[in-house]
Amino acid sequence: MSDNAGQGGALACKTLAAVRLDGIHKAYGTVRALSGLDVTLAAGEIHAFLGSNGAGKTTAIGIMTGLRRADSGSVEVLGGNPQDVAVRRRIGLTPQESGFPNNLRVSEIIRLVRAHYATPLSDADLFARFPLQAVWQRQAGGLSGGQKRILAVALAFVGNPDLVFLDEPTTGLDVTARQTLWQAVLRYRSTGGTAVLTTHYLEEAEALATRVVVICEGRAVAEGTVDEIRAQVGQSRITYRGEAREGLPGVTRVERIGEEVAILAYDADAVVRALVTHGVPFSELQVRPASLEEAFVAITEGNIS
Repeated sequence: MSDNAGQGGALACKTLAAVRLDGIHKAYGTVRALSGLDVTLAAGEIHAFLGSNGAGKTTAIGIMTGLRRADSGSVEVLGGNPQDVAVRRRIGLTPQESGFPNNLRVSEIIRLVRAHYATPLSDADLFARFPLQAVWQRQAGGLSGGQKRILAVALAFVGNPDLVFLDEPTTGLDVTARQTLWQAVLRYRSTGGTAVLTTHYLEEAEALATRVVVICEGRAVAEGTVDEIRAQVGQSRITYRGEAREGLPGVTRVERIGEEVAILAYDADAVVRALVTHGVPFSELQVRPASLEEAFVAITEGNIS
């Protein structure tokens, strides 16, 4: 990892947390984006912020990166103020939307950003993580949307930062490109880096996140590992081929997908017993814990035990 200057080391020793948000409030006119957000993000983890549109995820990223000021509350990033230059030189950012001067080459954009950091990645290190070599001498205006997104993500890492913020990093990418970026994030964490990402792809959070924060209406309503978030809802998913049945015990959701019935319930054993007791014909019965997506929906809709 980066050993940027003595000031960076001093800040790192001050706290074991990469980020602390305490009672953060932020409004845009009459629209309240954050309503007392309290979060502590440990160093060396990949933290996924999950929430519906308008939940406050991007506003939180803006405050953590020093691009926005909170109306009230305190924020500490890498032991300091994210608006301080010494702190900002230790972080990287991929915003939700980004644009590049059409006439600049990819190599020129990389070198421009690299110049702001003390110990940036070399070209060879960057090529090992991101598929940029083939477009290195191409102008930004000639890149596809997916290539521009890969470039935007690579720029978050080019300075060899201690902490990266990735706001919807893989939006618009195909499966292959998305998995390439997943590997880059996992590799970064394996070297001691800390990442904070927002995503609407729940499978992305399951693949990457070591910690999850669920945000609803500007507040953190659940935190933990993926397994802990699943366990918080206390539900299982029961699927089978057959007839759907109403009035089963502890059921929060019933869906029919073609010939398959999918049930979310607090007590899977009770549901299966009820199906047998009522003589409901079924086959290919499967029971598993709720997925992260199902847990997320249950938490944000208040359907938890």
